[in-house]
Amino acid sequence: MKLNIKYSLLVLIAALMVPLACKKNFLDQTNTQQTTADAFFNKAADGVALINSIYDTYQNADLLKKSIWYYANFQSHDFFNWGNDRFYNTYAIPADFSAIETFWTRAYVGIARANSALPIIADMKARGVLTTDLANRLTGETYFLRGMTYYYLGASFGAVPLELTTGANLGLRPRNTQDEVFKQVISDMKAAASLLPWKEGLPASELGRATKGAAYSFEGAAEMWVKDYAAALASFNQINGKYTLLPNFIDVNEYDHQNSPESIFEVQFDVAGTQSWGAGNEVAWISDFSWPEEISNFGYDYASPELYTSYQAGDKRKLATVIGPGDPNISPGIIGRGGIAGYPLVKAGFAAGDPRYIGDDGKIINTCGTKTKPWLGSDNTQLRTGYYCEKMWRDPTLDANSGNSTIFGAQNQILLRYAEILLSKAECQIRTGDVAGGLASLKLVRDRAWGGVAPAVMVDGDKTTPITDPLPMVYSEYRHELSGEYSTFYDLRRAGVAIDFVKATYGVTIPAGRDLYPIPQIERGLNPNLTQNPAYGN
Repeated sequence: MKLNIKYSLLVLIAALMVPLACKKNFLDQTNTQQTTADAFFNKAADGVALINSIYDTYQNADLLKKSIWYYANFQSHDFFNWGNDRFYNTYAIPADFSAIETFWTRAYVGIARANSALPIIADMKARGVLTTDLANRLTGETYFLRGMTYYYLGASFGAVPLELTTGANLGLRPRNTQDEVFKQVISDMKAAASLLPWKEGLPASELGRATKGAAYSFEGAAEMWVKDYAAALASFNQINGKYTLLPNFIDVNEYDHQNSPESIFEVQFDVAGTQSWGAGNEVAWISDFSWPEEISNFGYDYASPELYTSYQAGDKRKLATVIGPGDPNISPGIIGRGGIAGYPLVKAGFAAGDPRYIGDDGKIINTCGTKTKPWLGSDNTQLRTGYYCEKMWRDPTLDANSGNSTIFGAQNQILLRYAEILLSKAECQIRTGDVAGGLASLKLVRDRAWGGVAPAVMVDGDKTTPITDPLPMVYSEYRHELSGEYSTFYDLRRAGVAIDFVKATYGVTIPAGRDLYPIPQIERGLNPNLTQNPAYGN
């Protein structure tokens, strides 16, 4: 539903508190549609609930999976869609695609909530309803969430309107430039960093909220978009000693390692969600829609074999990122529930003598198909590859659309983690002349990938020529560290190399301008001042 943001403050207060979804205890919300501003904002809990409603922006599968994750992974050509969204595979995303309309609408709902929350929190602080510490933290969270939302809007659509106030005539602004958007992100993140606590300053019950480290990290990322690499490096250096790489790469995306010491910011979901499409997004279908159809009755995205073969020999990230024919699922959580052999469709298929579920040894299969019988889905054609996203196959509580039909999971989604900051820092160091420092930052990530010491020579597994130029080394690491998460194509576009990288990797030419999303058609109908990205016509 389209948001008309020409609201009075009182109407916005009501809208602010209508839950789009919710999350663990710290994001509990109260629907207060029938209250007034004076009656509502008289308790500290009311101010907390107000800010919780902004977090709610991201607890949505269409926004996270079909918009941000699809962009990060389909645009890189390392993953593909199987389903109604196969236009991603050819960079032909239509302006009336409902998921990007959801992305845009929810983003600007969140921004409207943030804009309205800032004066309310200030007033609650002035009246003594909020302590100075709590008011500062909530204000910092508001700036952070607004800045992060503009970050993903600018990174996905390019130029977008900046809405920064409440009042009349909102929702009709023309697009600001991409640089203007990221300069606003920088401003918001600076404000957030000055007000927020470090991660260790939050009680366990508040884990998952925005922190000073998250603000500095997004500030640095935004400074990279405007090519201020020295400033970005300074922002990244602010978090030195505050985060650590997990020793084992497989643990990064594990269900029992949510909010880990490596995680900088992740979207929180609630294990108590209802198994229903109308569950209000406390849980989501994000994970198991990526699983093979033979396991899930879904299989709506799949990986490129070229990504699988591009990992250098000995790189432990390979099977923790992509699972292919003949591979077991190496996730400790999935192994703990019985491995691939433990899924209802596998058990039933083996009992029925279905060859898809019989291993080459004649026993029940415990791999993602076999090399002689890859799992290609019910169409059983080479349109799907038999390779799938292992990072999305970690939630041991799900059976997908089989067994007890536990489809909707509560695993948090990591938007930013420390390894990505180290790679971004490496890019900044190299671009500012500190090549040795950049290679040292890169080495920290690669050494963890090998579980010890990485080879001194970097070479993609499907190539023979070593990568020796420092910046291409970083770009390769963006791909091999972050594929299957929420960042790869964003980081390549930020570096200005996305189109060339895909061309060099796959021989595929992204049509000019199609590295951006189209501006949603509905939004252009509602706002006559919105222009379309040129690649998508007028």
